[in-house]
Amino acid sequence: MGFMDKVRGQFIDIVEFLDDSRDTLVWRFPRQGNEIKMNAQLVVREGQVAVFEDEGQVADVFTPGTYTLETRNLPILSDLKGWKYGFESPFKAEVYFVGMRQYADLKWGTQNPVTVRDPEFGVVRLRAFGTYSLQVVDAARLLRQLVGTDPQFGTDEVSEFLRQTIVSQVGTALGSSNLPMLDLAANQQTIAATLAGALTTNLADFGISIPRFVIENISLPPEVEAVLDKRTQMGVLGDLDQFAKLQAATAIGDAANNPGGAGEGLGLGVGMALGQQMARQMGQQSSGSQDGAPAAPAMPPPVPGAAVPWFLVVGGQQVGPVDAADLPARVAGGDLTPATLVWQQGMVAWTAAADVPALGGFFAATPPPLPPQA
Repeated sequence: MGFMDKVRGQFIDIVEFLDDSRDTLVWRFPRQGNEIKMNAQLVVREGQVAVFEDEGQVADVFTPGTYTLETRNLPILSDLKGWKYGFESPFKAEVYFVGMRQYADLKWGTQNPVTVRDPEFGVVRLRAFGTYSLQVVDAARLLRQLVGTDPQFGTDEVSEFLRQTIVSQVGTALGSSNLPMLDLAANQQTIAATLAGALTTNLADFGISIPRFVIENISLPPEVEAVLDKRTQMGVLGDLDQFAKLQAATAIGDAANNPGGAGEGLGLGVGMALGQQMARQMGQQSSGSQDGAPAAPAMPPPVPGAAVPWFLVVGGQQVGPVDAADLPARVAGGDLTPATLVWQQGMVAWTAAADVPALGGFFAATPPPLPPQA
């Protein structure tokens, strides 16, 4: 080997890119003055392509493999530079390594709700979020349209552009699906597959595809979800009467959590009323005829013209029936006060005696104390 062969051997380079960032789409090989020695070794790993550029023009593209750079495997670059066969001098070119693998678990979401028209609920606002995968399918287009002269181009530099494109397509897909809002969850995969195809077509000019698109959730605003939850409760209960009972039972629980409060007596009274009502309903069901005839009432109605008795809550216990004629004695004995809960057939619930017009006469105004004697 002659002296010049030894010198020439010292200038053989290895051109390669080891990606340890996991999010780099394009990386430009750094060269002092962009000079590359002829016969240098080019190493392109799986999931990469190497693109040679000459003065801003895309030239030769190398797929995975190991290459010795020479004029015969650089045909476009050789033509651009006017090389003759056997050219061995160093040359200037920019080498870009482009990642061609899938970049997974990229996030997307709707910052603002998407307004759609629902056949059941009318105009509703929907939010959605999920993940997607990005893959470069045309390195030359990506370099021309998005990268330019950026020496290191990562997924974060294109994520906002992709998010805006995705949100636009998501709004169109949800609005044109003609699916009721309550059926969207069952069709998320179908909608996602449609969106993946639409996004890939939309991004083809940039050399990008979306091979995988996932919708993790489609949701309503919190206040609408609260109303929907209440509607679901009513649907489970079946009618408004049952819903009222649920509300009353909830009130009893709230009163039990606040012992000694003003709602304690009311909760007790409502509980007694509910208990009596349930007992009457159970009695009606048990006494009904086997042949489907209407069940007889648990208690007969009062005799026409007879006074309807009263029931009182005294010391947390139900007292009664009490005839109307005995009420003055109850007032005198302190069992019946304006705050005592009372009930009579025909009343909806237990009520404070002071709020019952028929008992107002028992609680005459108390005169003020006598003035001092002169």
